[in-house]
Amino acid sequence: MTGVVGALVEAWDELRIHKLRVLLALIGVACAVTAITGVTAAIAMMQQAYAEQNERQNGRSVTVTFDAWPMTENPEGDPATLDAQYTSALERYGIEYASRSRSVMVDARFPDGTRSVTAQAVDAEYSTLRRVVPVDGRWFTEADEQAYAPTLVVNEAFLRTLGVRDLSTHPTVEVGGGAPVTATIVGVTADDWTDVPPTAFVLYDQYQHWLAGATSTGADFGMMMNQPAPSLLVWVPPGEHRALQEQIRRDVKASMPGWDVQSWDNDYDQGAIDGAARWVGLGVGGFALLLGGLGLVNIALVTVRYRIREIGIRRSFGATSSRVFFGVMLESVVATVVAGLVGVVVAVAIVKNIPVERVFGGGIQDMPPFPFSAALVGMAAATAVGALAGLIPATFAVRVRVIDAIRY
Repeated sequence: MTGVVGALVEAWDELRIHKLRVLLALIGVACAVTAITGVTAAIAMMQQAYAEQNERQNGRSVTVTFDAWPMTENPEGDPATLDAQYTSALERYGIEYASRSRSVMVDARFPDGTRSVTAQAVDAEYSTLRRVVPVDGRWFTEADEQAYAPTLVVNEAFLRTLGVRDLSTHPTVEVGGGAPVTATIVGVTADDWTDVPPTAFVLYDQYQHWLAGATSTGADFGMMMNQPAPSLLVWVPPGEHRALQEQIRRDVKASMPGWDVQSWDNDYDQGAIDGAARWVGLGVGGFALLLGGLGLVNIALVTVRYRIREIGIRRSFGATSSRVFFGVMLESVVATVVAGLVGVVVAVAIVKNIPVERVFGGGIQDMPPFPFSAALVGMAAATAVGALAGLIPATFAVRVRVIDAIRY
């Protein structure tokens, strides 16, 4: 143990003596470690951004969607009965996050006249399933479900068409057909694209009570086909979704004679995308590390030639070949470890200050922490490069004969 500590102290002293040469050699290594660590962390952020964007469009992993419609002119039950069966199934299997979803058309009174806008009738849990985060105001809460008037979450285009800049004035809008009601706007979502038309979210139960008019109970086949039951979105654990999906589908279908119930999920493999991004990152970092390692080998060889007389004198006083070999190689290892630490610190500073919205085209809700594995990869690569770079100079120093080294 004492020998190892002594070798480390000796290596550090040599680095201090030749600090200018070492600094020139380690700039490349530090840049390489910064590259490989930063790219690895950036890939993790890119994967998170891609996953969140996909979840906004298709739901969390794994989201199962159920759809049902009558197959005969006189089916047993109606959409309200189907809704009750869905609720019973969710309670039976202990599913916490689920939401009904139905695209509807709602008449809205704007300053320039009445327009028919697309609205999504959903439950409060929909924001969790699809990562809906208002840019102003808030999403629906349980209190909104018991409100005496409908509440809306609209997009920015809806607010502009209404002639309102923000929610500070607690804006309202009249919605509905022949007997309109006044709805309060509680949240605003970002527009999905330029020139998007006005759209809105409304709680499903509020839509049924205030905007849908009479329920479809006792309606004929044509009316139920024109006003189908809502889709049911269910967030279930990966690995269990297939069996749970089929069980819920069979239970609901068995309780609704004359109805067809279908389901599908968003479980698909993203390994190809993740793997490609990972290989690109490793390729960039590996190339930079190779360039840094070559520079370090050249500087180390020059340093050993400069110290060849010193090494000969040490050998003449009894220093063993292994001690000389280990000492010379350890100098490169200690140097690259220091360079690796500097590279990791720089990579952390760069990644923490990346303009996420500008780089990835949107914010990341669940920002991943700086991957500890990236720092380990960077440090391991730096140590390995130091060992390989010190191997050639150390071998050269050992093979030189003592008498020739003293005469050098």
